[in-house]
Amino acid sequence: MTRVIEVIVAVLMVAVLGLVVALLLPDEGSTSRSIEVSHDLRHVYDILNNYRRFPDYGVLRAYDPNTTFDFSGPAYGPGATISWQSSNPKVLDGSLDIVSAEPAASDVSTQGSATIVWKLKHQGGFLNGWYGHDQRIVIDLERTGRAQKLVRITMRYKVKYGWNLIDRLSQLYIHGEPAAFIQYTLNNLQNTLASIPNISYDGVKPQLVDTPRQPILFVSTTAKRTLDDVDAATSKAMTAIDAAMKKLGVTAAGQRTTFTTDYGDENYRFDVAVPISSTTLTVAGQSDDLTQPGTPAASSSADQGGTTTAAAAPGTWLAKGALEVEGPVEARMAFGGRALMATWNGSPAGVPLTRLQLKAYALTHGYAFDDGVHRFYDVLTSDPATTAYDQQTFNVYLPVSAAPAQTPEQAAVAAPAAASSAPAPATSTPASVGSAPAATASAG
Repeated sequence: MTRVIEVIVAVLMVAVLGLVVALLLPDEGSTSRSIEVSHDLRHVYDILNNYRRFPDYGVLRAYDPNTTFDFSGPAYGPGATISWQSSNPKVLDGSLDIVSAEPAASDVSTQGSATIVWKLKHQGGFLNGWYGHDQRIVIDLERTGRAQKLVRITMRYKVKYGWNLIDRLSQLYIHGEPAAFIQYTLNNLQNTLASIPNISYDGVKPQLVDTPRQPILFVSTTAKRTLDDVDAATSKAMTAIDAAMKKLGVTAAGQRTTFTTDYGDENYRFDVAVPISSTTLTVAGQSDDLTQPGTPAASSSADQGGTTTAAAAPGTWLAKGALEVEGPVEARMAFGGRALMATWNGSPAGVPLTRLQLKAYALTHGYAFDDGVHRFYDVLTSDPATTAYDQQTFNVYLPVSAAPAQTPEQAAVAAPAAASSAPAPATSTPASVGSAPAATASAG
C-alpha cells in the first residue's frame, strides 16, 4: 500500500511540476532560420510575395509527389492564397495566405529590406504536432554583404499558445519539425532562385496581353552578334519579303517582327517577319490556306527556325506549318495567344536585355512558358524612316501560359480606374496555351 501511495505522490508531483513549467513558459513561441543568396533583392521579394512557385520549393511534394495545389485570391501580394490537398497522412490538407508585404514592390530595391508575412492553416498531417494558434511565417529580407550584393532571407515561424498548457509545453519541441520545415524551404528556394537570370527588372512594367493570330511572310537568317551584321541581315530579309508581297498581291498588315531562334555567344539566329493582309496565298499556280497547313513534303526537313536543309519548290509545305513561297521567303500563321509584353525605347541593342528581364519576371511570378517552343519575339513599333536609330521603340513578347489576368503593375493601374468606373483593360482574359505562337524565338 505504501508503494502505491508513493507512486501516486510521484505522479502528482510530476503533474504539478509540469503544470508549473507550463505556467512559467511564454504564451507564444518562435524559431527561425536564415540563408544568404547572391541574387537580386526584388527577385526574392517577388517570388515570396506570390505562391505560384511554392510547389517548386515547398516541402510538401517531398513527402507526397501527388500533392495538388489550388490558388485563390489575388495572384500577387496580400490576399493571395495557396491551398493543398493530399491523401498522404503525413501531409493532408492546409493553406497559406499572404497577410502583408512591406514595402511595396516598387520600393523594395531602394529601401534594401522588406518583410512578408504568411498565415498557416492546416488539418493535421506532418503539421499535426504544430500546436497553438495564429501560426505565421514571417520572412525578413535584407540586402547585405560587403558590396550589398547578397540578400539575407530569414524565415521565422511564430505561434501563439494562450493559456492552453499542452500547447505551451509543445514549444519545447518547436526547434524540431517547424525548424526543419523552414530550413528545407529555404534550401529549395535557394535552388529555385539559381535558375532565374540574375538581372534587375526594376523600371520594367510588363503587361499580360492577348496577341492576335496572323499570317506572316518571313525569312530565317543568321548574323554575327553585332548591330551592323544584324541590321544587314534584316535589311536583306526585308528586301526579299517586300518583293514576295508584290508578287503575291498582298500588303503589310503590321509592323516588322523579329522571332529569335538562338541568341548565341557569337551568332544570332532569327526570323524577320511581316504580317500580311491575307491568309490565302497563290503560290506556283495553286491556292493555299495558311490556317490549314498541308502535309510537309517528305524531302523537306526544317530546323527550329523553319529553314529547310534542302531547297524546296515554291508551294511546298514545310515542317511547323510553313509554306515555301520563293527563295528564302516562307509563309505561315504566327502569334495568337497570351504573352508577357514590355516596351523598350532606344537602340536595338537593348532588346536582348529586355528579353532577359521578361524571362526573370515570368520566373519570379510563376508564369508558365516554354521559350524553346513558343519563343520570344519583338515588334518594331516606330517608323525607322523618321526615328533616330537609338530612339526606336520595340514591343518585346514572351508567350506564356497559366498566367493570371494581369501583372501586379497592371492591377495597380486598373484599381483606381475601376473605382472611378473607368473601362477595364482589354487584356484581362487569359488565352489557352495551345494558341500561343508556334513560331521561332529565343531564350534571350
